[in-house]
Amino acid sequence: MARRLHSGGIGHGSHHVDASTNVNGVKAEKVNLEKSRAARSAEEPTNTQQAEEYDDSKDEMEVDGEEDAGEGEDAEAEEEGVQEEGSPKGKKRIRVNENGDARPVKDEKGKAKAHTIVRDADGYVPGSIVRVKLENFVTYDHVEFRPGPHLNMIIGPNGTGKSSIACAIALGLNWPPSILGRASELNSFVKIGTNEGYIEIELKGPIGKSNLVIKRFLSAKSKSSTYTINGHSATGREVTQKMNELNVQVGNLCSFLPQDKVSEFASMSPQQLLRETQRAAGDERLTAWHDTLIGSGKELKELQELLTTDRQNLKTLEERNGMLERDVQRYNERKEIERKIAVLELVLPFVEYVEARARYVEAKAKQRDLHKIVRELRDKNAPAHNLKKHLEEKYKHLNAQRDQKKKDAQKKFNDMKVKWKENERLQGEADIVSQRLLSLKKNEKDRLRKIQELERRKNEMEQQLDNPVKTEPMENITFEARQLQQAGNGIRQRQADLQFRQRANVQETSRAESELQQGRNALSNLDNVFHRKVAALRKFDPDCADVIIWLRDNRHRFKMEIMEPAIVSLTVQNKPYVDAVEACFSGMQLRTFVAQCDEDYQLLNRLVVDTPEALGRRVRVMTWYRPDDGRGVMPPPMSVQELQSLGFDGYAIQYVDCPQGLRTFLQRECQLHRTAIGLDASRIDPNHAMDAVARGGGGSYTTGYTMNQVMRSRYGKQLSQNMSREFARARNLDFPAIDPTAKRAIEQRVSEANDRLSMCQKEADALGEEERMLKAEDSELKRQYAALASRRKHVEDEVKRVQVLTRNTASNHQKLEELKSAPSVEAERANLKEQILEFTKKRANIAKQYADIVRAAIRDQAAATKLGLEFLQTGANKIALEALIEERDVEYHKAVDRFAQGKLCYDLAKKDSFDKLERSKTMLAEADDDALEEFRAMEEASELCSCRLYQNGEAHQKTSEEVKDDLQNQRQRLELVLQTNPGVVDQYERRKAEIEALTKKIEERERKAGKVDKSIKIARDSWEPALRGLVNSIGQKFSAAFDRIGCAGELEVQEHEDYDKWRIDIRVKFRDGEKLQLLTGQRQSGGERSLTTILYLMSMTEQAHAPFSLVDEINQGMDSRAERTVHNQLVETTCKADSGQYFLITPKLLPDLRYHKLMKVLCVNNGEWLPEDRGLGNMKSMIEHYVQTQRKKPSAAAA
Repeated sequence: MARRLHSGGIGHGSHHVDASTNVNGVKAEKVNLEKSRAARSAEEPTNTQQAEEYDDSKDEMEVDGEEDAGEGEDAEAEEEGVQEEGSPKGKKRIRVNENGDARPVKDEKGKAKAHTIVRDADGYVPGSIVRVKLENFVTYDHVEFRPGPHLNMIIGPNGTGKSSIACAIALGLNWPPSILGRASELNSFVKIGTNEGYIEIELKGPIGKSNLVIKRFLSAKSKSSTYTINGHSATGREVTQKMNELNVQVGNLCSFLPQDKVSEFASMSPQQLLRETQRAAGDERLTAWHDTLIGSGKELKELQELLTTDRQNLKTLEERNGMLERDVQRYNERKEIERKIAVLELVLPFVEYVEARARYVEAKAKQRDLHKIVRELRDKNAPAHNLKKHLEEKYKHLNAQRDQKKKDAQKKFNDMKVKWKENERLQGEADIVSQRLLSLKKNEKDRLRKIQELERRKNEMEQQLDNPVKTEPMENITFEARQLQQAGNGIRQRQADLQFRQRANVQETSRAESELQQGRNALSNLDNVFHRKVAALRKFDPDCADVIIWLRDNRHRFKMEIMEPAIVSLTVQNKPYVDAVEACFSGMQLRTFVAQCDEDYQLLNRLVVDTPEALGRRVRVMTWYRPDDGRGVMPPPMSVQELQSLGFDGYAIQYVDCPQGLRTFLQRECQLHRTAIGLDASRIDPNHAMDAVARGGGGSYTTGYTMNQVMRSRYGKQLSQNMSREFARARNLDFPAIDPTAKRAIEQRVSEANDRLSMCQKEADALGEEERMLKAEDSELKRQYAALASRRKHVEDEVKRVQVLTRNTASNHQKLEELKSAPSVEAERANLKEQILEFTKKRANIAKQYADIVRAAIRDQAAATKLGLEFLQTGANKIALEALIEERDVEYHKAVDRFAQGKLCYDLAKKDSFDKLERSKTMLAEADDDALEEFRAMEEASELCSCRLYQNGEAHQKTSEEVKDDLQNQRQRLELVLQTNPGVVDQYERRKAEIEALTKKIEERERKAGKVDKSIKIARDSWEPALRGLVNSIGQKFSAAFDRIGCAGELEVQEHEDYDKWRIDIRVKFRDGEKLQLLTGQRQSGGERSLTTILYLMSMTEQAHAPFSLVDEINQGMDSRAERTVHNQLVETTCKADSGQYFLITPKLLPDLRYHKLMKVLCVNNGEWLPEDRGLGNMKSMIEHYVQTQRKKPSAAAA
């Protein structure tokens, strides 16, 4: 659809319009605007950004879910803006003066600085918009225009694209879509049917510098965008930085008010209105002062609350401690007694140790005396003891010699036994030889008999060897075995080949079965339309697809059926109408779930949208429910007969098939029953169709591939208006039928798979038959091989038999030779007699040795007897000496016993002294510090060392018993003093410490509160006069504006103890009988709110810092009188020399409106039937023609 933008003015402000052809073939008008020139001097204001709007942008980017580098940088720039309101870099840091008081960075007092505007020679303020160029943006194919430096009035019918210019300005300067209140996704602003577009905005640069050209490229397929600044690639952050430098305030509703944000401005809280007014029109320091007051005010309030609480707590603590003083005194008295007891408990073990040490010294001296007596007696008896020792050593020596002789004699006896046994052995062997001598004749007969037997066996074996058994040659058997092995190898090779072919057959069968199953599944899926629709939906909205599948499995959880979205549950059987039917839906309407009762609607939202209970995650899907009360459905704009007479085919609702529960949604939300469809555009007269639809209250109709929306104007004669747009072919509802070619291809694959399966089965049967034949051949071969093995065994057995006979023959021959060569009987007899003689000689020698051993044993036995007698004599001497020594040692032993008793007493005294010393050390280690300190003082005064304690000024020696008595007395006194709970004293001391700490804390907080209060006074002395001066200035203009239209309005700053709750109240009165009432988003009508809003914005114009401001259709709901008055005041205000650039977007065009030479009028025309002639529609040409016509009329009348 083509869009044309015309600009023009009257008189001195008229401009020339050139036409240019659109790239796509649709012609558009390019407006070349002349530059107004005026010189102005002023101070450039500092830019501020609205943090809330950036937060909205951040939310939008989170919803989009994808962004490229450019848009990510935009988000970073937006996050930087969130830091703090009041300045581009956030809240100004509060400094501290020499006294430690906090003060604002700029604490100058007085009124705010006077605001002036800096203008270049061409009349533009730095940051003003010099040129706007759009390509494929919303409704525009291509357009380029140049606004003026003052008021720019953009007019045109509804739907022509006026608000799109506001969108282009905001988006082109890197503000998020959320500030527009429209589409949340960036790619939604690309013209339908195109893939990409761009926004190019030229801003006036600082004085003496070139202009700033910012270009933002958009893509219909992506939510991201890219930027260029003066033709060079840039990031969103860099663009935002440039906007900060030029103080562009698109995010401030007081400077930039889109159409969909008008109600939001009226609903703005008074506190927010104050802050936005400060930012848009106040001194640049106002926000910083205000932030200081808010922060310091909260801090002071918190300090005051803490001080009140602390003082009350201090008073309570002091009162409670006063009640415990008597108990504490009793406790202190008891503690004093306990201290004395503790000291005496330390003194007692020390005194006991001193007494024990004295006993130890005495016992030690006595032990030393006894030891001396023992030593003297031991020396006196030493000679006798030495002799005794000599006898004992001799006694041991003789005993050892006697034992040795006994051992020698015993060894001789053992040698005699050995010789005796040796003699018996030789006698046994001699007896055996004698026996053999007696049996020589019998052995000779046995030898002759064995020779005859061996000769007989020899003859038999030789006969068998001379006549062997005939066998077949082993070579024949080996040859046959080799042939059988080769045949077996062949069979095994054939078996391996068969197994390979069988495995291949199984694999081919599996593949054929798999392909057959896949083909059958594919045919089943082709026949399942729902499956195909859900699969297609999952590609671009997986959440919606998952919810549909979940609903089908959980229908039992709902009271009534949840209608699935139209994208899967609605079908258009008559395919030629599917494009037009889909054009009646938005993307979200196609994916909306419809509930039939409120209970199901709430349950579905809770399970799917609000919680992850259904899918394990929260998803974003559209849900809808309205009570079916019959009041929300409007009737069709015309009857069916009238519809068909105009050339239409019918209403869209007639061509859809859907569940009954979905029809209410289609009628109430999508208006399908009020949308007429005509496929043949040539049969439909656009004018008649528009009139017919308008008579029925408005509606929509399609002609070919164009959607027309007809409505009546709310202004003037309320003429009908038609907004048209082209729509593309259906992508969601036109789900293609089953492709016969694809289906035949799948069926062909199924048939081929079946054929391959049959072939595989036949091949498997053939392979089975071949396997049976191979098994039969293998069995026959095994039988032949077994027979051959039997023959081989027969030959091998015969060879082994011959080999055994050969070995046996040789052995038999050897034995026969040995028997024949045996000695004769006489020779054997002589040999045996010689052996008997040898045995006799050996026995005689043994008898001689035995006699020698007996004589030696007798000698050893005699020597042992002699040593025994000497041993006995020595023992008797030793016993007699021991008796004598024992008699002499009686006195010595008594002395030793006395020494042992003295040593025992010494050891006990030593141990007792050591134990008491250790106990004293332990008591000292475990003692508390106070008792230990007093004990140390007594020790240094030598009171303990001398065991002297002072009583009544006289030294007195105290024993441990006296110390024990003192300790017992103190313990009895302790029992007389009532027990006081230690927790009470602890509580008393703890409270005392708390009282001291709390007192210091209160003093510190009082000092801090004084400093904060001082900083608040300094900031308020600067902020409040400037704020009231600003509001009074705006309020005077605001009241005067209301007076001019016969109404009343005033502004008032309302104070509050919390500085963040200071506010600006707007009170208005539109009727004589009313009182001034607070402006709210509910009390006044839409027109009254719009009127108040525009008058407030106009009143701020002279103080505004932003280089340009914009309001979009602010005059909605106003009557003609109010609208005319507002327009005239707006022209007067915005066309002053010190006013900045202003954009006013309005669809109205009242006659005889006020015009100013500094304003510029931009007209937007659009539609399906724009003239092809470039000259038609040129506003300047039309005005010049009108003027010439008016000039000719008086001449014609005179003629």
